[in-house]
Amino acid sequence: MGSHSLGRMATKTAARSTSRSGKAPGYRCAECGWTTAKWVGRCGECQEWGTVEEVGSVVARTTAAATVLEPARPIAEVDSTDAAFMPTGVGELDRVLGGGLVPGAVILLAGEPGVGKSTLLLDVAARVGSGATGGGAPGAGPRDVLYVTGEESAAQVKLRADRIGAVAPRLFLAAETDLSQALGHVERVSPQLLIVDSVQTLSSPEVDGSAGGVSQVREVAASIIAAAKRRNMTTLLVGHVTKDGSIAGPRLLEHLVDVVCQFEGERHSRLRLLRAVKNRYGPTDEVGCFDLTETGIESVTDPSGLFVSRTKEPVSGTCITVTLEGRRPLLAEVQSLLAESATAQPRRATSGLDSSRVAMLLAVLQQRAGCLLHKDDTYVATVGGVRLSEPATDLAVALAVASAKTRTALPQRLIAFGEVGLAGEVRPVPGIGRRIQEAHRLGFTHAVVPASPNGPGEVPDGFRVKEVSHVAEALELLIPDAG
Repeated sequence: MGSHSLGRMATKTAARSTSRSGKAPGYRCAECGWTTAKWVGRCGECQEWGTVEEVGSVVARTTAAATVLEPARPIAEVDSTDAAFMPTGVGELDRVLGGGLVPGAVILLAGEPGVGKSTLLLDVAARVGSGATGGGAPGAGPRDVLYVTGEESAAQVKLRADRIGAVAPRLFLAAETDLSQALGHVERVSPQLLIVDSVQTLSSPEVDGSAGGVSQVREVAASIIAAAKRRNMTTLLVGHVTKDGSIAGPRLLEHLVDVVCQFEGERHSRLRLLRAVKNRYGPTDEVGCFDLTETGIESVTDPSGLFVSRTKEPVSGTCITVTLEGRRPLLAEVQSLLAESATAQPRRATSGLDSSRVAMLLAVLQQRAGCLLHKDDTYVATVGGVRLSEPATDLAVALAVASAKTRTALPQRLIAFGEVGLAGEVRPVPGIGRRIQEAHRLGFTHAVVPASPNGPGEVPDGFRVKEVSHVAEALELLIPDAG
């Protein structure tokens, strides 16, 4: 086919595209902004489904208003007490939020099904509604709370409230899936705290699409946030997560809210961790620990004991480490078991640790420290279901494996932490002093840490610290027969 024929076909195609509106239509992805000339069901950039929408032509520009509702004021004249923190009565939640709830703030709490989001928020709602938040902060008395649920009936929520003891006279329940009805409840109750469970279950009759769709989530979030800012009403939104653990819905949802919190936890473990992914009012490196029980959810102020086994006699293949969850040091135990393999390909199994990183450490032990592991089945796990992803746990994993290989138990009052490189070097990690202080507080007396130019910092009295620069040096110090 010649170039003239191709040109004529392109002209006809362009003519058909512009026959309706006079210009070629454009489509944009609501997630990442990718544009295309025709509609597609899946974005070609971020691979999300149902996020490509038509973009209309701009016919006018917004002009400045003749009068403004509230004139701009010098920043020194703004009263900051209107945004003072109000404690929730749940210490670990206040720790993550930076001090408590801020009037007018919109907080998004996301997590997998069954992790305890609704239980935690119902407990907070009851505490705020009854005034049992503790402290003498402004507005610490009983306040009106509206709990809007779209996933359960009011009777089902009341049944859970009776079970966990979360009944308060100023806590109002509404089972609604219609956004306009939910906003009507807000107008009637005028709450100081609004809880929506969940944002994916509400839908607006003014917007096309089913509940949970991109357009619906955007409209629901925008309407609720506008009401929260206008009324100076603290709002807690529950969000669903996708299969890969990210927050469901358009990314715009995370940009609109003030705080984004992620609730994490293993299905077979009672421990729950709350992390702040985004926080306009406080730090984002704090972690809250909770214990999910049959009678509700409780704050765990000292969770280190949950991840350490209790044995009277030293056991080979175990090593205690200190990991940082945000700014909080936590003690955790790494256990290892080696057995002679009955197959040509030894098995490598891990639980609570990154399997690829454990495989790397096994190779480093064999090549850099002379610890022969190529004929053994190797099993490495953590205690209590905790997941350790910090590189600072490398040295503890290496010592646990070497201890299991030689069947030599490490001292019971010893901790070890440090990142191990492919060359066998032990690299410094942040927070060495904080880790040592936490270990000393819990009764440990010795530590093997990476060599640092500034040293380990202030060491408590009676606590001995040994700095090592290579994994072979650590093995020679604690397990002379490992190599």
